[in-house]
Amino acid sequence: MFHSLHFQGIIIGAVTFLTIGMFHPIVIKAEYYWGVRCWWAFLLLGLAALAGSLLVSDFVLSTVLGVFAFSSFWSIMEIFEQRERVRKGWFPKNPRRHYDFDNDNTDANTNKK
Repeated sequence: MFHSLHFQGIIIGAVTFLTIGMFHPIVIKAEYYWGVRCWWAFLLLGLAALAGSLLVSDFVLSTVLGVFAFSSFWSIMEIFEQRERVRKGWFPKNPRRHYDFDNDNTDANTNKK
């Protein structure tokens, strides 16, 4: 009975779930410590995983690398969105960092000057 079951979909689904869950706190910490200037690290990580996905012949591993690659690419957008969440006060600022939005007179809640 069990010899006819295929676990590839469950493995891919679980790894996708864990990958997305892993990237969420990574983006928050990366923005806290380095700001948006670390976006290129997500790009390089994504490109490496994308290349690996193209070169690996195993279906599950290739798919997992593809999921990792596009999660990295998505994180580039999220790092900039995280900066906006910090600006709005939804997440804490790093007191040891300078923020570009500290010097403007924009009201974080109304976006008015």
